Amino acid sequence: MGENSIIFFIISLLLFTIRVSSTGEFNTGGLSRESFPDGFVFRTATSAYQVEGMANQGGRGPCIWDTFVKIPGMEAEGANADVAVDQYHRYKEDIDLLKNFNFEAYRFSISWSRIFPNGTGVVNQEGVDYYNRLINYMVEKGITPYVNLYHYDLPQALQDKYLGLLDRQVVKDFTDYAEFCFKTFGDRVKNWLTFNEPRVIAQLGHDDGSHAPGRCSKAYGNCSEGNSSTEPYIVAHNIILSHASAVQKYREKYQGVQNGRIGIVLDFVWYQPLTRGKADNYAAQRARDFHVGWFLHPITYGEYPRTIHKNVGKRLPKFTKGEVKMVKGSIDFVGINQYTSNYIYYDSNRPKPDVLAYHMDWNASFAYGKNGVPIGPRVNKMRIINCSYAHSSWLYNVPRGLYNAITYIKERYGNPSMIVSENGMDDPGNVTLVDGLYDNHRIDYYRAYLSELKKAIDNGANVKGYFAWSLLDNFEWRLGYTSRFGLVYVDHKTLNRYPKMSAYWFKQLCEKISQH
Repeated sequence: MGENSIIFFIISLLLFTIRVSSTGEFNTGGLSRESFPDGFVFRTATSAYQVEGMANQGGRGPCIWDTFVKIPGMEAEGANADVAVDQYHRYKEDIDLLKNFNFEAYRFSISWSRIFPNGTGVVNQEGVDYYNRLINYMVEKGITPYVNLYHYDLPQALQDKYLGLLDRQVVKDFTDYAEFCFKTFGDRVKNWLTFNEPRVIAQLGHDDGSHAPGRCSKAYGNCSEGNSSTEPYIVAHNIILSHASAVQKYREKYQGVQNGRIGIVLDFVWYQPLTRGKADNYAAQRARDFHVGWFLHPITYGEYPRTIHKNVGKRLPKFTKGEVKMVKGSIDFVGINQYTSNYIYYDSNRPKPDVLAYHMDWNASFAYGKNGVPIGPRVNKMRIINCSYAHSSWLYNVPRGLYNAITYIKERYGNPSMIVSENGMDDPGNVTLVDGLYDNHRIDYYRAYLSELKKAIDNGANVKGYFAWSLLDNFEWRLGYTSRFGLVYVDHKTLNRYPKMSAYWFKQLCEKISQH
């Protein structure tokens, strides 16, 4: 950035800050604290692997993503998360940002291999000390911690020992790890989440191999080993049992004393039938069953959806009577990650697959538009540059999808206590600092989605809070640093943090909330 650009940026930011603090002129679309129920709070989120750094230091053992990103050609621009955005050392700065923008809670994850470098056994005290410092500083600043125990990052030692989530041994090992966290941090942490997006773990990790540990049938990805017809279902089953076992342990030994609650985070793309025909409606319902119902149905009703039973048959693992008792009702609340929507249709001409796979079992086809019209906008004019509305190719701006997703869970799964645990959009990684900060398009996205969330709540959905994804521009999995989801711009060379306009928008919204 040249000298003139720097001067322009500083002056613009000062004028912008003064304007916002004095007039509060952001358009919130009529949203205020009075728009939401008492106790509803706004929060933001990150995950350990994406922000912490110190991947090979501080006594941390490697996780499956440390191994995965080293595969040649796997990661955008050859990136890794060895440093990420260095929250390990900059956590106070990041928590101060949360406080400054009036966020009341922070959802973050604990790195399993930072606590147990080998997955089990010897505890890494240096890792424990780090999380104690982070949690203590959050409490000091009045920020409520929401702790996710697993966000994609299985210890590599367990993958090497018994293929990780493919072996039933992981249930005991995860429960032991979870119990250590309950015992160590539960005096201050009152909101626990077991797994983040188990559908992603099972499908992308074991069906098409696009995520760690990169397993699939060769017909569906560049994988050296795996079986797309069975492994996703085994992994999902073991995740459900691991979740339920940890919840059982928490309820039996810690919940009554610590007065906390525990749940799970599920991703949910809203699937809209392409036409009003029965075939497309049935296809959309199959998609919902195979996506969110895969996990929420057994947790609510003690069994997998009938659609999955019918389409998967003997490849689907079964719960014992004792496991049904443990799994059913194993949430105090559920987090829903919701970003976008797809059209779904039934293609009668699609040939039966030669190789079975989870994603083929849906017997449904995807579409991003209808009659030449996309399901939601993809393009938005930014200041100075033209930028896609969301950098990620899968992310269309469909606010009504959030309403539909939340309402669906309310009606189909007994209206459980919910939080929107992730929602947001990204810019390209190479967006300049000045252009990155003036993210009116992100404000438009948040305003539209929150307006739809308010409608769902007004119609009876039991939603208690909302987490914007994410606090920082961070390491975005396969996209590395080529994608920016943050409310705070991070210069990946200096790691300096610069709040975007969207952060100030939330500050104004949260100021109204805090004044209620």
